[in-house]
Amino acid sequence: MTTVVFVLLPGVHLLDLAGPAQAFFAAGDFGRPYDLRYVSGVEPDGSVTGRGGGGAGGPGHDAGVVASAQGLPLVAGTDWPELGPDDLVVVPGWRVGGVKVAWPRVSVSLRERLAAHHGAGGTVASVCAGADALGQAGLLDGRRCTTHHAVQDDLAARYPRAHVVRDVLFTTDGGVVTSAGIASGIDLSLHLLAMRHGPALAARVAREMVVYTRRNGAEPQASAMLRYRSHVDDTVHRVQNHIDAHFARTLPLTDLAAHAGVAARTLTRLFTQAAGMTPLRYQQLLRLERAEHLIGHGATVESAARTVGFQDARMLRRLRSPATASHAAK
Repeated sequence: MTTVVFVLLPGVHLLDLAGPAQAFFAAGDFGRPYDLRYVSGVEPDGSVTGRGGGGAGGPGHDAGVVASAQGLPLVAGTDWPELGPDDLVVVPGWRVGGVKVAWPRVSVSLRERLAAHHGAGGTVASVCAGADALGQAGLLDGRRCTTHHAVQDDLAARYPRAHVVRDVLFTTDGGVVTSAGIASGIDLSLHLLAMRHGPALAARVAREMVVYTRRNGAEPQASAMLRYRSHVDDTVHRVQNHIDAHFARTLPLTDLAAHAGVAARTLTRLFTQAAGMTPLRYQQLLRLERAEHLIGHGATVESAARTVGFQDARMLRRLRSPATASHAAK
């Protein structure tokens, strides 16, 4: 089971922590459980640390208490679990409001832990001002990153070797993932779930959390499985789940309607209202995306067309044409 370690720093924003934690927790409802751990980083001298000597993940005799920005005290362990390359470390952000931004002093041990996990092939992520901890660990140098819009200038000034991307939801660069803050931590988590388990799982988690499946505005469009599922229509989601799983098959509208328990005309109306297109068009987009992936990895157009369910390559070529692509993007 993959472990996610949340490093709790003084003044941590509750939503910076709770949003990603909820997303990874919800993944377990769909067969992808995560082991969530919460590690306090408060040292007696006020610095932030990555070492300790107790159980990670719950209260205990050696548990640390971290004050949140909203006043709720958070209790976490002070010892880190053993981590592997598939595990994830997340640094939620803390309050940075005021005339002068107050950046906490991150201890050497925490910087070393963050750098070591990344160096061993692991992913390190931040929400909001948590990017500063990654910067202190040297993980932002030469990389694209982002943070809350209120402190983008400060982050850029503190780490001149970093490329701070402004006004985007999140960035990912070489195992370092940063997000803009507060609710965008959910976007970051959905992105990581999509990368690890596929966009269909991320879409289901987003639906479970009743949030939109967003994309980073500076990155290419997300998969159609995410792009056209930012709605709350249960009937359409059920049909999309079915199409996602069987897009290479022939799926007559009448069969899809029967699967949803509605009339064919009703399904077309509901689907178009929720997703902005017909069920057939949605299936074609899934086929096109999969075919583009196969072609990009060396398959011929003919082979890719057959693999994704087209009888021949003519339809695939038409869908790949600039005119068709431009029309679909509108």
